[in-house]
Amino acid sequence: MKLNEGKELSKDLSNRINEIKKTVKEINTNARESVVEHHSLLKERIKLLLQDTNITPERLDVELALLADKSDISEECVRLNSHLKFFNECINHDESNGRRLNFLCQEINREANTIASKTLSTEISHKAIFIKEETEKIREQIQNIE
Repeated sequence: MKLNEGKELSKDLSNRINEIKKTVKEINTNARESVVEHHSLLKERIKLLLQDTNITPERLDVELALLADKSDISEECVRLNSHLKFFNECINHDESNGRRLNFLCQEINREANTIASKTLSTEISHKAIFIKEETEKIREQIQNIE
């Protein structure tokens, strides 16, 4: 009985992790598109706000580059993928990993929070929220691991 339950739990966790992986891939794609889109929008907004000041176009480009760097989420996506890979390795291992999986859920949630706070895209924010929701469901499931 416990063996069957464990297999079903492992299958459910794997499915949820795969959904998160797909979402991270979508975030990566959207982030690249979003940078270009938001760059031009921000440039226009800043020009409007600063039209009465003496700021050079070069200085404006430097500030936009700094802003783009601060909103870059590629590192978070790399770490998320690393955590997800390790999570799969843990659930495919024979020994009990409940605490380790719980810590990984914390890390996954932390990366999703960072992505949501750094992005200017509502679409990416919504995807980060989806990751957090799935992570919470995973956390509830791993409470059943002995």
